[in-house]
Amino acid sequence: MTAEQGIRLETARSEGLPGWKRALDLLALLIFGPGLVVIGTGVALIVKVGSKGPVLFRQSRVGYRGKQFVLLKFRTMHLNAETESHRRHLENLIGDTSAPMKKLDDSEDPRLIPLGAVLRSTGLDELPQFLNVLRGEMSIVGPRPCIPYEYERYAPHHRKRLDAVPGLTGLWQVSGKNKTTFEEMVQFDVRYAREKTPWLDIWIMLRTLPALVEQVRENRAARQRKSTSNAQTFGKSVQSTQL
Repeated sequence: MTAEQGIRLETARSEGLPGWKRALDLLALLIFGPGLVVIGTGVALIVKVGSKGPVLFRQSRVGYRGKQFVLLKFRTMHLNAETESHRRHLENLIGDTSAPMKKLDDSEDPRLIPLGAVLRSTGLDELPQFLNVLRGEMSIVGPRPCIPYEYERYAPHHRKRLDAVPGLTGLWQVSGKNKTTFEEMVQFDVRYAREKTPWLDIWIMLRTLPALVEQVRENRAARQRKSTSNAQTFGKSVQSTQL
């Protein structure tokens, strides 16, 4: 690759990133980089010991204004896990104006590797995306990049959420996330794309950890309620059988 080609590539990757935003991303990577490497190494060991296959999962995602790139994650599912259920789940969320944006998988999902549910609920599986940030394909703050088959279902006003470079966290993530509908998510992302400032990015970064802790608590409470409900149902079934 020539120097001129390298400059063009860097420009393409950084398209849509204001100078202040790129500088803020690189500063955060410089400060938190050593800690991320240590934590990421631990997560990689969990994935490697927990199942056969590569540690990293690569997936095509749609980013800034419809441009596709390869997103990196720690693999949390067994190899060749089916994806059709996820596609149907996304279609239901887009079509149902009242359905909250909850993930399809939970701790009982057979597709998940050991501790996969924990990695997903805590966001630790997303750590490799800091490499996407370093390459300029993502920013730390921005709308979550969508899967191509999800993008194909978008109406024109949905696609405006990608008028900002995609990120690891964003206004939607710190504003209720799992309690919001798809349309509300779009509104948060479009608002961010329109109003993004250095101070808004910093505020979102500071709000991310508390929001993540609250999300983990809610997921744990939901699993406990489900477990209690299943136990009660089983108890009633046993009593009915005995009668």
